[in-house]
Amino acid sequence: MTELINFVYLLSAVLFMLGLMKLSSPATARLGNKLSMAGMALAITATLLNPEISSFKMIIIGIAVGTVIGAVAAIRVKMTSMPEMVALFNGCGGAASALVALAEFQSAGSSFSSFNMVTLILSVIVGSLTFTGSVIAFGKLQGLVPSRPVCYPGQQVVNALILLAVAVLGVVVYQDPANLLFFYGIIGISLLLGVLAVIPIGGADMPVIISLLNSYSGVAVAMTGFALANNALIVVGSLVGASGLFLTKIMCDAMNRSLANVLFGAFGSGDSAGGGEEVAGGSGGSVKGYELEDVATVLENAGSLIVVPGYGMAAAQAQHVVRELCDYLEEQGVEVRYAIHPVAGRMPGHMNVLLAEADVSYDLLFAMEDINDDFSDTDAVLVIGANDVVNPAAKTNSSSPIFGMPILNVDEARTVIVLKRSMNPGFAGIENELFLKDNTMMLFGDAKKSVRDLLSALKE
Repeated sequence: MTELINFVYLLSAVLFMLGLMKLSSPATARLGNKLSMAGMALAITATLLNPEISSFKMIIIGIAVGTVIGAVAAIRVKMTSMPEMVALFNGCGGAASALVALAEFQSAGSSFSSFNMVTLILSVIVGSLTFTGSVIAFGKLQGLVPSRPVCYPGQQVVNALILLAVAVLGVVVYQDPANLLFFYGIIGISLLLGVLAVIPIGGADMPVIISLLNSYSGVAVAMTGFALANNALIVVGSLVGASGLFLTKIMCDAMNRSLANVLFGAFGSGDSAGGGEEVAGGSGGSVKGYELEDVATVLENAGSLIVVPGYGMAAAQAQHVVRELCDYLEEQGVEVRYAIHPVAGRMPGHMNVLLAEADVSYDLLFAMEDINDDFSDTDAVLVIGANDVVNPAAKTNSSSPIFGMPILNVDEARTVIVLKRSMNPGFAGIENELFLKDNTMMLFGDAKKSVRDLLSALKE
């Protein structure tokens, strides 16, 4: 039976790896999800075949409760709320690993080998801080916690001392596994560390933090797998941990910043919820607001159009009407494409998810590096709710906090149309030089309504 279980675990691991590979492209993402689901189903089946299971009562109850919660959440969640759900899923993964490690520690205690004891301690540390860190990330995304960095004097020193306290308690528990009080102390301090580690991180860095917390949850799962000698948990946790870490690196590269700068730089002081200072034209230009008819005329006469979506499109839930507008323009002979910046939105791939949900063809989605050279030959660019990822200051202003960050070269197009609710700055809290350029047309208002009105004007 053990050989059969390990074979099924191996098969599920192969499906997980194939699923992960397919998830790298929007065109194959759905197949990747199905392969990963099949792998998880096999892993659960193999686990239930374990002859050491004496009763299935609690297992069945757990599966039933989890199925109901997962199904209801998946059905009710809006696509604009996917970042919040991803953050919660990361937290649930960390909490599950910590709880399993806690139960195993209480049942086995001092009978653990040195290696298993180390992995158990690491599991509760990483799992606990992942849980509370993910809850804070969820709160920032949901607006329950200020999205701006929450900082105080000596913050990094306090966090370092807390981390040191966790390490000391870990050594004490390792030497004396019967000391349950100290083990509970590790969990409590790790929970606190998760909160304090995420609150100083601004909303601009949420894509990085979500992918990093995802990596943490995988590490916690892998550590629990080592402690339980469960091959499925080891393989799955390692895959999640490694892929999350690579994704974190990609996100950091997309902002031209190091992970240390993200974690400790308190970047993104602007609060996306509003209340920021209005751009006053400090770069010497002036903001030019246009009427709907002016913008419709530009689109009507354009031979090519690139749409650049940002978080504002998600907040306005405008993805469906954007697709309708682009479908109409394509029918009129306009070449339409979408330019996707890696960190646009609130989680990795946020814009791809929204546009896929609106049935935008995968063939029309282009990554920044694949489309950046085409802006200079494009008649019109439609920027919908994007801000920092299209700010030319990243290329021209060495004193700007985003200087050096790779951006979409929308300013090189013949005409740039920016749909924006107000002149509030983006997450970086700085003036966007794009809004002041001579080839930029600002159309103020709710993005969904503006796009709908544009479509109506074009059809008249």
